[in-house]
Amino acid sequence: MSSPSKRREMDLMKLMMRDYKVETINDDMQEFFVDFNGPKESPYQGGVWRIRVELPDAYPYKSPSIGFVNKIYHPNVDEMSGSICLDVINQNWSPMFDLVNVFEVFLPQLLLYPNPSDPLNGEAAALMMRDKTAYEQRVKEFCEKYAKPEDIGAAQEENSSDEELSEDEYASSDDEAVAGKADP
Repeated sequence: MSSPSKRREMDLMKLMMRDYKVETINDDMQEFFVDFNGPKESPYQGGVWRIRVELPDAYPYKSPSIGFVNKIYHPNVDEMSGSICLDVINQNWSPMFDLVNVFEVFLPQLLLYPNPSDPLNGEAAALMMRDKTAYEQRVKEFCEKYAKPEDIGAAQEENSSDEELSEDEYASSDDEAVAGKADP
């Protein structure tokens, strides 16, 4: 590879060629969202998560920063920030890995084989070790509440710091009742 920027472009193109929905942030190839489907035959099946990816300047020699935007119930995912605890991304990254590995191997493996002994979400880890059936039910509840395919764009908006009203919300706001009617 001739440069890290060419590698970033190539990795992004490979993701899109595999039919991942990729949405760049500020038309920058270093920060983007990827829609990720929960693995089949797991409690996460049917869920869709928006994953925020940030590629450092030294990518692929330094690992990408990966985090869930919409909520997921998992021992190795921080419930508030969405950051993940995964050795292969955090400590054992190699330039031989690419973004396709992240989305087709590393993240599915994380969801299929959680590690409750190294948790970012202590409650999920404790429930998983104490009562696997209740843990799987809780995972499914989170999928239904936060990871429906039709809600994937809403997760990004919920985490946005902008608190603007949409046109519909603005039109339906009841300002008239507060201020009173205008004099004829």
